[in-house]
Amino acid sequence: MKNIRIIPRLDIKGPNVVKPVQTEALRVIGNPKELANRYYQEGADELIYLDIVASLYQRNLDLDLLKSVAENIFIPITVGGGIRSIHDINNVLRSGADKIAINTYAVKHPDFIGHAVREFGSQCIVLYVEAKRQIDGSYEVYTDGGREKTGVEVINWVKKAIDLGIGEILLTSIDRDGTRNGFDLKLLKEISSFSPIPVIAHGGAGSPDSLKEAILDAKIDALGISTIFHYNEYSIPEIKTCLSKDNINVRII
Repeated sequence: MKNIRIIPRLDIKGPNVVKPVQTEALRVIGNPKELANRYYQEGADELIYLDIVASLYQRNLDLDLLKSVAENIFIPITVGGGIRSIHDINNVLRSGADKIAINTYAVKHPDFIGHAVREFGSQCIVLYVEAKRQIDGSYEVYTDGGREKTGVEVINWVKKAIDLGIGEILLTSIDRDGTRNGFDLKLLKEISSFSPIPVIAHGGAGSPDSLKEAILDAKIDALGISTIFHYNEYSIPEIKTCLSKDNINVRII
C-alpha cells in the first residue's frame, strides 16, 4: 500500500495564519513561522502554504514572510497565492518553496500550466482546485480564495490540467472546508478514479474515521488538514497512530 502523506495547511492573510469556514468567517489562528515549526517538529510529511487573498487583491506573495517560515523547515513546502508568471514561480522557489500551487491564473490562462511545467518540471507544479457542488450534482471551479465562480466544470478542468502536465492535484471542497464533517467522498472518488497523479484531499477533516474514509474509500494519496490541527483537537502523531493501527502506511518519527 502506498505511503499516505499528512500535510498541514497554512492559509495566510497578511502576517497571520487564518482559518476560513467555507471561504468565509476568517479567524486568526496564529503566527505562520511558529505553526510551521510546530507541525514540522510533530512529524508533518509536507506543508501547504497558501496566501488566500493574493489573487483576490491582485498582489504577490510576501516573499520575506515565506523565507522566514521556510528557513528551518526540512520537508517539502507547496506554496500558492497570486502566482501569475514564470518570474513569480522563480521568486517563490528561491524563497523556500519546493512546489508551486496554481489556481486563479491557470483557470484564466490554461497555457500557463504547460509553460510552467516545461520550465520547472511536472513534480514542481501542483493544480489547486477549489470545488463547489452545484444543484445538479456537478462541481464548479472557483477562484480568488473560493469567492469567484468560473463556469468551469471541475472534472473536465482536472483532466485538461493533467494533459498539460501537472504533477499533483490539491483538491479543496469549499462546502466541507472548516466543517469537520468529513471529506466530499463523491468528488474525491470521481477524481481519483482517473487521475494518474497524486491527489491531496482538503476540506472536511474531522475524526480519524473521516480521514480513513478518504484514504480507503476514495483512494487519495495525501490529506491536507487545517482545522483539527490548528485548534489542537488532534496532533499529527495521534492521527498517524490511528491510521497505522488500520494498516495505513504513514511515516512515523
